Amino acid sequence: MKSKILVLLSIYFLTALSCKKDNVSPENDEELYREITQGGYSYYVGTPTITAGAGNSPHGFERVKFNSIAQSALDSTGKLPAGNSFPSGSVIVKEIYSSASGSINLYAVMKKDPSNAVSGSGFLWAEFKVDGSASFSTGKKGDGCIGCHSSSTNRDLVRIFDL
Repeated sequence: MKSKILVLLSIYFLTALSCKKDNVSPENDEELYREITQGGYSYYVGTPTITAGAGNSPHGFERVKFNSIAQSALDSTGKLPAGNSFPSGSVIVKEIYSSASGSINLYAVMKKDPSNAVSGSGFLWAEFKVDGSASFSTGKKGDGCIGCHSSSTNRDLVRIFDL
């Protein structure tokens, strides 16, 4: 009887630990934050300055920028052609500001990485405070993001082109 209880407790703790790992991904978060704070990004031509979020955006005032991999997928108008997808390694960063003339409060990030265990719909999704701490971890697999972004599947879940 005692050994059965020990086995059941062991199974319980192993299950609890594996579930916790699904919700937290500090390695991915730290790596992604380092990646977005390096140079080599270009601002979207449709948001060269800080603009108010369009539609029902929960983000407020924003500016969007792309790494060089994502930039290479954009056409001459600066948009991802409808029906196309970003290549793996593409990073899209939405800088979120307190006001049209304010400072950055948050970074909302999408990174195309379909082979990553915590990707949701082929992307890593995260939000970072300016100090680098994750306010929305990649470990959440885009839960809470994908629903809104799914309305723009014809542009690989990126909504900025159609707003």
